[in-house]
Amino acid sequence: MTDTAPSAWRRFWERGGWWRAIVLVVAYFALYNGLSLLLAPLAAQVEDPQSASGILVFYVIPILVGCLLLVGFAGSVGWLRGLFGPQPIRGRGWMWIAVAVVLVFNVLHLLSVDYGTAGAPVVGTWLLAGLFIGFAEEVLTRGLVVTLLRKAGQREVVVALISSALFALLHAGNLLTGQSVVATLVQLAYTFAFGVCMYLAMRVTGTIVAPILLHASTDPSIFLHTAYPAATPFGSIAGLGNIVVIVVGVICLFFIRGRVARTEVAPTGGAT
Repeated sequence: MTDTAPSAWRRFWERGGWWRAIVLVVAYFALYNGLSLLLAPLAAQVEDPQSASGILVFYVIPILVGCLLLVGFAGSVGWLRGLFGPQPIRGRGWMWIAVAVVLVFNVLHLLSVDYGTAGAPVVGTWLLAGLFIGFAEEVLTRGLVVTLLRKAGQREVVVALISSALFALLHAGNLLTGQSVVATLVQLAYTFAFGVCMYLAMRVTGTIVAPILLHASTDPSIFLHTAYPAATPFGSIAGLGNIVVIVVGVICLFFIRGRVARTEVAPTGGAT
């Protein structure tokens, strides 16, 4: 049945715009971190944050809550089907470069992990955490934020720029955990460029599922390689991943073209 009288809530978000995208990201960040504090008593019982149980408490459960929040929001505004439907604007062949670069370094990281030391429970829990991280962060920034920007009629280069910037700023919260300013700035540069690569992955494949899966393999591969490095020839090459992604992401940003008409950003998608 078609909803012929959208609620005020839906009408508000249907207007789109960059400031609504910021409101959404800030609200998600506040709710996610606020609800995560409820796990503090459970976290206090974890002796080793790097153990499977530690990863479950500090990463898997909180990000699962974030996933549910985002699915609930998307459903409340009627965008859930559209987020996972075909993209309203397709990509060009050169965009596969971004996909290839991220995928290659993910594989190199995975080939440089000491799996014997890490253990199957830790590896398995990190892979589960990566899946939830990829889902939540991609649905928020490449899904909901991109939709809001397109509904406002923004050019695709602006869509890529703002969505990637908001994705990067989500990680500025690591300052609250004691991460140094320098390390955080480097992370912001990397996550911005990585965000551009994920936007390109969505464009060239025509679906948000691609960046979700690509993202899902990125965090676990980096974390496992950092915590359990193996003495392999791939390790030193894998270490160049951040620099390469930053360079590729920034350069690719200058070649993005196109625009999706406001009227064509619908739950089922459209094309220009």
